[in-house]
Amino acid sequence: MCGETCKHGSEGAGRWQHRPATRHYEGFEGAGLSEYASFETVCDLADFIREHGQLGAKLYRHFGNDLEQARATFEDYCGEYKSAADFAEQLHSDLGTAIPESLSYYIDWQALARDMALNGEIMVFQTGFDEVHVFWSR
Repeated sequence: MCGETCKHGSEGAGRWQHRPATRHYEGFEGAGLSEYASFETVCDLADFIREHGQLGAKLYRHFGNDLEQARATFEDYCGEYKSAADFAEQLHSDLGTAIPESLSYYIDWQALARDMALNGEIMVFQTGFDEVHVFWSR
């Protein structure tokens, strides 16, 4: 009867107890859940992680287990890149910034991407080797 409000273990005593609904977290990609999370909360999180995988779980943890904020973040999704430096270089290319060939070797795209993250312009989540996901910060 666990997962329900019941008299589990206290028949006839008149004491109601609330038992945990969740005890096993396989397939949640490391996302934390309260033992007493509602069934609806568990299902919503499971759907979110099924849709977004490890990235969804990382966002969920990043935002302090706030599922609505993690969902909203996907509105600002820039894409998957090999590195944040690749994102910075692609961004400048997409914006039409013309860089003379003779100067292109002097641009440190990795430092630019790091500065964008430190300044709060972007959020970068690594989900594997040569696999980062970039989001615009709000």
